[in-house]
Amino acid sequence: MLLSWNRLYWNFTNESTKAQFEKNQYWKHAIPTGIKVDQNGVFYAAVPRWTDGIPSTLNYIAMKDGKAILEPFPSWKWNQAGNVDALQSVMGYEIDEYNRMWILDQGKIAYQPSKPGSQKLLLWDLNSNKMIDSIIIPDKAAPYRTSFLNDLVVDNKNGFVYITDSGSGWQNHPIVGGIIIYNMKTKTFRRVLNKQPSTQPLPGFQFDIDTRRVYSDKPVEFGVDGIALSADHCTLYYCSVPSRNLYAIDTALLRDYGTPLEEIDCRVCALGSKGTTTDGMCGDNRGNIFYTMEEKKGIGVYNTRNCEFREIVSDDWMMWVDGVSFDQHGSIIFNHNKLNQVFENPQTQIDWNCPYNFAIWRAYIDKGTKSYLYGC
Repeated sequence: MLLSWNRLYWNFTNESTKAQFEKNQYWKHAIPTGIKVDQNGVFYAAVPRWTDGIPSTLNYIAMKDGKAILEPFPSWKWNQAGNVDALQSVMGYEIDEYNRMWILDQGKIAYQPSKPGSQKLLLWDLNSNKMIDSIIIPDKAAPYRTSFLNDLVVDNKNGFVYITDSGSGWQNHPIVGGIIIYNMKTKTFRRVLNKQPSTQPLPGFQFDIDTRRVYSDKPVEFGVDGIALSADHCTLYYCSVPSRNLYAIDTALLRDYGTPLEEIDCRVCALGSKGTTTDGMCGDNRGNIFYTMEEKKGIGVYNTRNCEFREIVSDDWMMWVDGVSFDQHGSIIFNHNKLNQVFENPQTQIDWNCPYNFAIWRAYIDKGTKSYLYGC
């Protein structure tokens, strides 16, 4: 365990904002959903605005008086809620092999419809600390009412980005899951696998963690969530939370915008059960797909060469492992955030004095192990 929190803390520069944050206890719904580290060793954390009051949605982690605190990234101005040009709600992002950050802005705050221009893909150069580009994701690709832009993978070799849309942006309404493709050269988007069974929740699916039903009042309803790209960038892997299945599809079909949508629907390959529900995934440079294990509280790996699923690390503290990524030294980085307890209704399961409610973990794999971004 690298770092842990009982709750998240920010380095506020405005005392009034800090006072409101504490008074309204906005921190009770502020959770880290993805931890990544850049080539300079800086750690980042996304904190999506699924409720009001989240100070900044994208952050880097700093130490102050021996405590890990969040600093807004790139700045407070860039995290201004209500400003469609700024970051509204970030859950998924990626740091590529050129030390650039691809930031996926969900656009919506507290599940309100995304405002035009708020859903976007922003590219930031971490070396120069400057924005390279900001590309609006149109309503046609990600409907402003139903979209819930979740995660992404980057293929600089062929010039594409693949995005999962869980389709759960309109609470208590039918899920509209799908995958969005972005062509870097033409700057165009295409939506595929829209409401295809593999991108939808398994009907009526429910599961337990530590013998306790997750969201006991109703089934978990999210569409496609976890996404990973193979080392050769030829295969896209994905899964939804309310299911234990892993799916794959040939990226050549996705890169050709002329491929009929019906053909793409028919070419999905079901790889079998992981034996656990999964949130985040990430491929390495050697043909392995690492995935979070919610029911088994840890990290598993799918070997694409022999089609084998295997558990590699687990710990009772790893309550809702959210995402997995790689450092530059042969280790995976992942975090847990007790999402299932934080958003339980009513919120009675959390002991906010526990120092391990949220944590960042590191597990050594092999000195040659890196992200899929460094594959062939």
